[in-house]
Amino acid sequence: MTDRPHLAVIGAGPAGLAATVTAAAHGVRVTLLDSAVQAGGQFYRQPAAELHAGRPQALHHQWRTWERLRDALARHVAAGRATYLTDHHVWFVERRLNQQPGTADRGGPRGAFTVHALLGPEQEAPVEVTADAVLLATGGYEKVLPFPGWTLPGVLTAGGAQAMLKGTLAVSGRTAVVAGTGPLLLPVATGLAAAGVEVAALVESADPRAFLRRTRALAAQPGKVAEGAQYAAQLLRHRVKLLTRHTVVEAHGDERLEAVTVAALDTDGRVRPGTERRIACDTLAVGHGMLPHTDLAETLGCRLDGLHVQVDDEQRTDVPGIWAAGETTGIGGAALSLAEGHIAGRSAAARLTGAEPDPRTWATAAKSRTGLREFFAALDTVYAPPARWTDLVTDDTVVCRCEEVTGGAIREAVARLGAGDVRTVKLLTRAAMGWCQGRMCGPAVAGLAGCELTPSRRPFARPVPLGVLAHAGEAEDDEHQ
Repeated sequence: MTDRPHLAVIGAGPAGLAATVTAAAHGVRVTLLDSAVQAGGQFYRQPAAELHAGRPQALHHQWRTWERLRDALARHVAAGRATYLTDHHVWFVERRLNQQPGTADRGGPRGAFTVHALLGPEQEAPVEVTADAVLLATGGYEKVLPFPGWTLPGVLTAGGAQAMLKGTLAVSGRTAVVAGTGPLLLPVATGLAAAGVEVAALVESADPRAFLRRTRALAAQPGKVAEGAQYAAQLLRHRVKLLTRHTVVEAHGDERLEAVTVAALDTDGRVRPGTERRIACDTLAVGHGMLPHTDLAETLGCRLDGLHVQVDDEQRTDVPGIWAAGETTGIGGAALSLAEGHIAGRSAAARLTGAEPDPRTWATAAKSRTGLREFFAALDTVYAPPARWTDLVTDDTVVCRCEEVTGGAIREAVARLGAGDVRTVKLLTRAAMGWCQGRMCGPAVAGLAGCELTPSRRPFARPVPLGVLAHAGEAEDDEHQ
């Protein structure tokens, strides 16, 4: 198998799994790297084996699709066509050779890329994987917007609540409010309710009447509409109160969350005075959509379209030898990620083996991709955060948790010190200089500064121990001697 061209796939969510099993089935040796200890990503996150979950499928949609992917990966690993590396945290992808445009994606040169990863929970042992091409399936992460009280224990992201439930079969409290905007709120609320949590309210800032202006895109995806209807039926069955065009104004509590105040929004996204109501709860799961993970793509020099990686019809980036699929190319859910992963895997296999790619082999996936992209583009216009969400951020509200920078400090940097972009705000306040490097607070800092959120161009995708960098430098010196 070692004479086969080698593809490294980074990320074992729906897109990475689909790409891996497809490429391995079409003549390519694949190494799949993922930071988790089990494949599946967030969507197919599994309980730890030690928990002996009796019906893990109860927490998931598309369970049979997951089983097919899981079993196909196992077969390819057993046959030597694929290698699956768990607990590998990729921090950099290095272009090893000066490539002429197009050479890497025609099957050469060999060993064009080195994937650098940190092994294990300590993330200190370096690992390197050399490959002829790389497929980025790095997924997305939640957009977090602050409000007074959001740092209280008991307040967590919607995806965090879902990950806790899927991965540990645990919940953070007995009474929850699910709030924010976006389709993720529905499975989070229904999942918590099914687990025995009293969901006091689902607080959605979007106006449901906006869907009436998107009927064509919705009608083209009857499966997605039916899925939404199923969630609505579950909410009714569990007697979850639905508050649309509402938002969380403040979270209350001394040592942990005790209640939240919610209020109605007017058509301009402002809180309507006199509509505030207080809801007792010990858990608040809040989310305002997702953002693509593009760190590795940025360090490779891939062109971005706004905040996501730009790809062609074959899921190729503009960097020869680099493909991208799934949420990193635009947020669109598991079905879209599967379609893009399939296309990327077929394209990479054809290019690396020297065959001429035949779009007919992925025509069904391409049709699905087109329809789902249109569907989620329509949803994006509906599920936008309230236009005036920054009005809720008081000067005392912590915005950057790593560096404890408040809303007032950011506003002062803009109004009094003349900061006109996020980078200048960062230099003046230390906002986004902490451990997360702005992944959590970046959207909030940009919103408060009145700037557009732009890619940060980080040199590495995650913090790296100095010893690992020193080792990498020594290895590079030895290679050139």
